[in-house]
Amino acid sequence: MQSAKILSEIENEKNEMVETLMELIRIPAIAPENGGEGELKKAERLTQILENVGFDRIERYDAEDDRVPSNKRPNIIAYYYGENTAENLWIITHMDVVPPGEESLWTVTKPFEPVVKEGKIYGRGSEDNGQSLVASIFAVKALKNLGVKPKRTVALAFVADEEQGSKYGIQHLIKQGLFKKNDLILVPDGGNEDGSFIEIAEKSALWLRINTVGKQTHASTPKKGLNAHRIGMEYAIALDKFLHKKYSLKDEKFDPPESTFEPTKKDRNVDAVNIIPGEDVIHFDCRILPNYNLEEILEDIHNLAEEFERKTGAKIRINVLSRSVAPKPTDPNSKIVLMLRKAIKVLRGIEPKVGGIGGGTCAAFFRRINIPAVVWSTIDETAHQPNEYSKIKNLVNDAKVFASLAIS
Repeated sequence: MQSAKILSEIENEKNEMVETLMELIRIPAIAPENGGEGELKKAERLTQILENVGFDRIERYDAEDDRVPSNKRPNIIAYYYGENTAENLWIITHMDVVPPGEESLWTVTKPFEPVVKEGKIYGRGSEDNGQSLVASIFAVKALKNLGVKPKRTVALAFVADEEQGSKYGIQHLIKQGLFKKNDLILVPDGGNEDGSFIEIAEKSALWLRINTVGKQTHASTPKKGLNAHRIGMEYAIALDKFLHKKYSLKDEKFDPPESTFEPTKKDRNVDAVNIIPGEDVIHFDCRILPNYNLEEILEDIHNLAEEFERKTGAKIRINVLSRSVAPKPTDPNSKIVLMLRKAIKVLRGIEPKVGGIGGGTCAAFFRRINIPAVVWSTIDETAHQPNEYSKIKNLVNDAKVFASLAIS
């Protein structure tokens, strides 16, 4: 009976949930690496929302970052005390979002001007990670509205810097000693369309900046220079093919099952068509199965660069922007996995499966300190794409799962 009332209360909050998500989408929270000012403005509004809900305690842990105007990267924790205060259920979401990308590709609405269309909320950060952020708040709000005390303390963490490596976010919070070995950690920052997939493992990650240096000259006399753009492209294509061929192992418990080596960001080189570039920069995002050693891969990358230097006369510099070695997977029989599987089965009538993903989440940092963590949500996987959206039914139904975990 209590459970039915909670589910009904969450349904009653649907319109407010939608309005809250749209309000937060309107506040960009982009990292300084991508030309943004960070999360402060969103954090300030989020704190007001949490205060209105009436959490038992709200704390803020700022990480210093002189690259943003405020010098602060805020992290917020909101507690709703349970019957057992020795056990915490953590639901960890992130406030920051990636840049919009090419805005002309946003055909439904502008990135930070959310709209509702056909049961979907469109806007940058709607799915990643606004949907789960709002769902976690309203799961607790439903309990409070009904005067229901959870079985365990619910602790919601809203973190900074997830999209750029989490140095100013979850890593900063872990250093504060806030988490215990028996904590239940849920990171709703990945999933699939029906919520049938629980992530318990992640790949290693390697982000590279590849800087090719040649000699700039007029485009009408290319032999007087050394075209860094052409050499950089040739190297990138050769590297792409080499890595995919050598590191081709597949592991079906991951999605996708193979390692991925993707050329992504391309830096601006010259300002005019009639200039031969003397410098060129491209980036790679590599998501690598745990079977492989990152040092061996980096050695191969450098060896190929040296081969191109000898062949072309250019200089190729490899900078590692981020390196993350995959931690040991979460035990599929750990308490948080079993609780989540049961909640999904009861509420949705499906038997979820467990496995791994290529994306990096906050869960990896908990696994490194031997605290079991799972990643789960119900999403269409539109994150980082133009016309990113969140389905309203997913927003509401995930809140029901979060509430169920609090009282089960």
